[in-house]
Amino acid sequence: MENTRCINLLASNNLTKQTLDNQQTYTENSALENTHHDSDNESSNHSATFDPHPSLCEGLLSLHEGDKAFDLINRKLISGLGALWTQAEFVGIQRNLFSGVIGQARIQSFQIFTKALAKKIGGDANVKYAWYSSTKDEICKIIQHGFSSYGMPKNDRLYGCGIYLFPDVLPMECVKNSVVDKDGLLYMLLCRVLLGEVEIVHSGSGQSHPSSVEFDSGVDNLEAPKRYIVWSSNMNTHILPEYIIILKAPSYLKGIGRSPESMRKPTSPWMSFPILISALSKILPSPTIALVTKCHRDHRENKISRRELIQKVRQIVGDRLLIAVFKSYPAKSPQQFVNHIGHQEEAM
Repeated sequence: MENTRCINLLASNNLTKQTLDNQQTYTENSALENTHHDSDNESSNHSATFDPHPSLCEGLLSLHEGDKAFDLINRKLISGLGALWTQAEFVGIQRNLFSGVIGQARIQSFQIFTKALAKKIGGDANVKYAWYSSTKDEICKIIQHGFSSYGMPKNDRLYGCGIYLFPDVLPMECVKNSVVDKDGLLYMLLCRVLLGEVEIVHSGSGQSHPSSVEFDSGVDNLEAPKRYIVWSSNMNTHILPEYIIILKAPSYLKGIGRSPESMRKPTSPWMSFPILISALSKILPSPTIALVTKCHRDHRENKISRRELIQKVRQIVGDRLLIAVFKSYPAKSPQQFVNHIGHQEEAM
């Protein structure tokens, strides 16, 4: 009964205003969390089922259509990925069973810190579901050994030195920051994240710990966060990796994230802005396209400069996805993509 009460404390998930109705999402996340009580039954029910995609490593259970967790995560992906969902191939979902003494210790540690932060803050420990993207090998290491300073951070350190995760209602942000391997697969972790009291971390920050004892973690925006920042000192107590989602990416996303050098000096065919918006509209959800279109309109009305337009579009869409779209567009000669956006005023 005590473990049940501890786990039920983690149901609070006040999600960003950017997407689904808050109450519906809260209910779905509570249901998703509660499916862990049935993991032993699911393991026995599926033991005789043929699985075309075996577990990535020990301690994982493949979920199938009809499982509560499978269906809930599937709905999150459908609502969050929009048109990309119809173009990607859904390979599978695997649940972390937290088997063995160490696995159970990780759950207990998460519960202990949840209680401690709830007491510190005064009732709500601020637990969210969030996405984390990485390679297959690193995800297996995380499942088996936890996050480690050896492989951290696998990000651009734009918001300080920590683990960056994306709100569960924004799987597209995770996809945009994912690495597509040579087989065209990308891997995402769906984690429970203990945020506690959050503070804003500004772009370009060199922060590596809370700015004061009042805070526990960071966000890039207090009202509508796109990133959660969990500091390295808390990465194995405040993040609980529960599900691995495997997608086969559309062909235009293959190769994303393989070379950091290619991110610093990207090349791609020239593309007019209207064509770029048209290409992005096949991938990104309508609210995101509306933001890009507004930036374009503001530039044409001389409200923002071309440099500001470029910066805003790169922030909204992400360099990796922009590069992929440009590379998929046929042209006779490549140019650096930062010069493509707004490169010719008559094309805009």
